[in-house]
Amino acid sequence: MTTLIETAPVRRPAVEAPTPPGFLGDTWNVMVRELKPVFREPASVLFAMVQPLVFLGLFAPLLPDVGNGSALQWFVPGIVAMTVLMGASFTGANLMQEIMSGSHERLLVSPLSRSSLLVGRALKEVVPMLMQTAIIVAVVTPFSFELHLGGILVGVTILALFSIGIGSLSFALALASRDQDWLFWTVQQTVIFPLLLLGGVLLPLEGAPRWLQVASDLNPLAYVVEAERALFAGSYPADTIGAGLLAAAVTAALGLTVGLRAMRSSG
Repeated sequence: MTTLIETAPVRRPAVEAPTPPGFLGDTWNVMVRELKPVFREPASVLFAMVQPLVFLGLFAPLLPDVGNGSALQWFVPGIVAMTVLMGASFTGANLMQEIMSGSHERLLVSPLSRSSLLVGRALKEVVPMLMQTAIIVAVVTPFSFELHLGGILVGVTILALFSIGIGSLSFALALASRDQDWLFWTVQQTVIFPLLLLGGVLLPLEGAPRWLQVASDLNPLAYVVEAERALFAGSYPADTIGAGLLAAAVTAALGLTVGLRAMRSSG
C-alpha cells in the first residue's frame, strides 16, 4: 500500500525588481563613464596645458610692473579662465565622435535619461578644470605669485558653474552640427576668440573705445575674470564676486536649458 504524503508548496520570498537609479544615479554613471578616459590617460590633461603655459611663458615677461604686487596676480586668473573656456568649448568634439561611431545612438536607447546624458557630461568637465587650475597655480607660485588658497577655492567654484554652461552649449552645438563637423569648428572658433579678447583675459579694456567696452559689458566672461582676479589676490569685494557668480550662473542655466532641449530632441 502506497501512502501519498502531500507537502505544502515552498513559498519563496518575492524578489523585488531593482529600482531604477533615477536622474542622480544616471548622472553619476554618465560622469564616471566620461571620466574613465581622463584617468586612464592623464597625459591628455597635460597636453591641454600646452597653450596656457605658452601664454604664461611668452606674455609674463612682457607684463608691466605694478605698484601693488606682482603682475602675475592680474594675469594668472585670466589664463585660468581662458583654460576653462577653451577646454569646455572643445567638449562637443567628443560627442561628435560618438555620433559618428554610433555609440551616441546606443546611449539614447539605453535606460539612461537623456537629461542625465547631458548633465553628467557637463559635470565631467569640472574635474579636468580643477586639475589644470592646480597645475597653473603650482607652476607660477615660485615666481612672485602670492597664493591665497581660500580665494582660489571660491574662484574655482565660480569657474565650475561657468564650465558647465559652456560645456552644455558645446554639446548643443555638436548635436546641431550632426554629420557636419566643419560647422561645429567654424562656430566654435568664431565665437571663442572674441569672448577671450572682450573678457579682458590678455589685455585690460579700460582704455578701449566705447563700443569695445559696451561689447565687453555684454560678455559674461568679463565678469567672471574680474571676480577671479579679486579672489586670486585674496580680496573679497561683494559686488565684483556677486557679478562674477551671477554671470557664471546665468551661463550655466542658459547652457543647460539649450543643451537639454537639444538632447531631448536628438535621435
